[in-house]
Amino acid sequence: MIAKSIFAGFGGQGILMMGYTLAYAAMVEERFVTYLPSYGAEVRGGTAHCTVSIGDEEIFSPIASVPDYLAILNAPSLNRFQNMLKKGGGCLLNDSLVHKDAARKDIRVYAIPASEMAEELGDIRAANMIMLGAFLKVSGQVKPESIVGILDRIFGGKKKAVLERNEKALWSGYRSIP
Repeated sequence: MIAKSIFAGFGGQGILMMGYTLAYAAMVEERFVTYLPSYGAEVRGGTAHCTVSIGDEEIFSPIASVPDYLAILNAPSLNRFQNMLKKGGGCLLNDSLVHKDAARKDIRVYAIPASEMAEELGDIRAANMIMLGAFLKVSGQVKPESIVGILDRIFGGKKKAVLERNEKALWSGYRSIP
């Protein structure tokens, strides 16, 4: 089985890092993986999204025309991607920045106040790791321990405090989903 996911938001929110981290953790778990980043010419402040496909069989296309999951960090991304999500798929919304509901009623929506939670942790930049933690809980695609185990490689050379903050944010997001 192959699960395809799209992560989307503004450039600078750590969207591509979310996808890269998930893909790396899946490789550590010896799964088949594709990672396809995309961002606008403006980069920071423009749109950014990436597709991650994870499976227990070979993946022939990295494109997710009908993804199983969306992790959306801003309203324009919800507008752009919600109609692509497969029926019954999971849509995680950063409801700190997305102040409207998904228009579709045939999908599962999870509202996570990721930006507010990140501010409570002391760093708004942790919102992406909070969303990634919630995504892991909803999707079950990789174990959160696999992400924690690679944080030092992903954020190579960063101070221990940065690694600890990202781990704390990941678990905070994971626990935000009942």
